[in-house]
Parts: sequence; structure tokens; C-alpha cells
Amino acid sequence: MDSLVAPDEKLQKWMVSIRRAIHRQPEIAFHEIKTQELIAKKLTELDINFQRHNTGIIAHLGPQQGNAVALRADMDALPIQENTGLSFSSEIDGMMHACGHDGHVAMLLGAAALLQLHTLTKPVVLIFQPAEEGGAGAETMINAGALDNIKSIFAGHIDRHFKPGEIAVQPGLICAYTDEFTITITGQGGHAAKPHETTDIIVVASLLVMSIQTLVSRETNPVYPSVVTVGRIQGGTAANVIAHQAVLEGTIRTTHNETRLKIITGLQRMVAAMEELYNAKTLIDLRSGYPPVINEPQATELARRAATRVVGKKGLQEQSHPSLGGEDFAFYLGKIPGCMVRFGAAKSQGAAPAHSPQFDFDEAVLPIGAAFLAQAALVSHGD
Repeated sequence: MDSLVAPDEKLQKWMVSIRRAIHRQPEIAFHEIKTQELIAKKLTELDINFQRHNTGIIAHLGPQQGNAVALRADMDALPIQENTGLSFSSEIDGMMHACGHDGHVAMLLGAAALLQLHTLTKPVVLIFQPAEEGGAGAETMINAGALDNIKSIFAGHIDRHFKPGEIAVQPGLICAYTDEFTITITGQGGHAAKPHETTDIIVVASLLVMSIQTLVSRETNPVYPSVVTVGRIQGGTAANVIAHQAVLEGTIRTTHNETRLKIITGLQRMVAAMEELYNAKTLIDLRSGYPPVINEPQATELARRAATRVVGKKGLQEQSHPSLGGEDFAFYLGKIPGCMVRFGAAKSQGAAPAHSPQFDFDEAVLPIGAAFLAQAALVSHGD
């Protein structure tokens, strides 16, 4: 690792303490009050100017004039009950940092500390962004002027599929479209012993869930990854009552716009067909989610150079296929060139996936992420 931006032991412990403090007090989208306050305190300690925007923060390093490079970290937690057994587990019922955003904040503050040791010739902007988990907080920060006079932007995401000491850098599409749907099915309810007098909505909903799976397996080009998941079903009130209504909620993840449109059209067709097939009434609400994250080639090359400085050629990895996860970093990339990388953070034991109650990561990733972000800024400025 380049000694110029290598966190020493003191800085590493500082980042760990920040990560754990945030982890104990998770806050969901647009409620990151305590998280914002902690970030503000640490930036003040570093003598870095900043402004608060909603529950986010935009900070400025280096000279005031010139095209800046932006570095971004997301801040929000998820509505999940933690079950990790960590000594610094969430102290808030029903909320947890289950995607590594606590680590992302610690990394960006670490990068800020490293860049303060360097004489910057051009400005660097730090974006601490709220509401990545479904709230499109990136748009809020863009509207607040986060990208004013910014020429490029970089970020990273903790990833348990790679080991500590590895950074995955990939040009092109790395995250998917994330559309959501709600389907409401209604009909004549009644007594469980007299199904002939009713429209059994639970049966209709179950058949629809199974039919939806054929949209991917039989109606889309298999070379383009896609998935349709029904994540929630609500229906019925008692064991001896045939329900009069059921509600299905789910998500569509695609990496190709033609595939995305075909799945959406097919879903609408299947839902409409249920009315005639089973004498039920249906209503579908489709909501556009995040656009795909598409790393710009030149920015990706800069990110690759920065990563090589930090982990060497041996630690430089590729993301072999796009993730079907969504990321609102896509909104920044819709405005300016940039690149998001993956920071290896797999633990030797207990590889629970992100968004699970058992999720955790190896904190050895924190100095690596901080060093990469600092190097991305320096490399982009030609240093």
C-alpha cells in the first residue's frame, strides 16, 4: 500500500471506533440524525468545512477553485432485527446496519483524514449521503448541489464475495434496474367449507406467484440476468374463512432494458388474465426503481490505478458478472463520469449475506477502503 495514504494504527482504530458507534445506533432513510451529528463532529476535529443537507453532509477539502473530484459514502441502516451477537450490536429494536454503510462512513472519514495530510492542488468533495436503501437519497444530494463543479465521482461497497485485501474494479454495468410492484387481488370471500360460493383469492394469488416465475425462465433471453421475486404476501383472516383479498409485493431486477420491459409487460398480462380465469378483480401498481449502475470506462481506469496502488496487482479483482442488487449511486453516474468498486470484506467464518440479521464484515477492510478513496481523488487530479 502506498505509504502516502496508508492509514497508521491510530487511524485504523479511529475508523473502527466510528464504525462501531454508528452500528450501535442505526438509523433508517432520512432519519440519520445521530449519524449526521457524529460525522459533523469528526469533520470538525479534522478541521474540514462542511454543510448539512437534509440528514446528509457535503464536505470540502483543498482549494475552492477548479473542477473537483467527489467521494461518496451512504449512511442509512435497514429495518432488520440484528442477530449477530456482536459486542457493539444495534441498540435500536428493529433496525440494523446490515449492508455495511456504517463501514462506508468510517472509510470516507478515514480518507478525509488521509487527504488532510496531503497538499491538495485541486478540490475534493465528500458526500455523506442518506437514504440509499430505497429512498433515492442520491437525488436529494444532487438537488442540494453535491455535484456542482464536480468532474468525476468515486465510491466503494463492502462485499463479502471478496477477501480483505482485494478490490474489484469493473467497467460497464455492475448493478441492476430495480423496479417494484404491488398486486391486489379481490373476489367473493366466504366460508372455508363452501368454496363453490366464493372466489378463493389465496389460490389465485398462489397460482399467480408460480406463473410469474415463467417470465424469467421462459420469456426472457437467458444471456441477460434477471429475477422476479415476490417478497411479501398478505391475505386471509382465519383458517375457516376464504379470503376476499390478497396483496402481493415484489421486485423486478434486470440488467437489460429490453428484458426489463418484456418482464413488466408480461407481468401486466398475467395479472390481467387472472380476472377472466378465476373471476377475480386485479390491480397492479408498478413503480420504477433505481437505474443501473454503469461505470464509465475512463473513470474505471483511474479507479483501477488507485486500487493497484493500494492492494497491488495481486489484490486487483474483476466483478465477473453484474449484481442484481440496486444502488442509487446510479443517479450520480447519470450526471457525471464515475466508478463504484467492491471492497473485499469476507469473514473467515459466518459469511451471512447482506440484508440478513447475521450480516457482519471483516473490519480489516476499513483502512483499505479509506486508502482507495483517498488514492482515487489523488489519481484523478494527476497526483
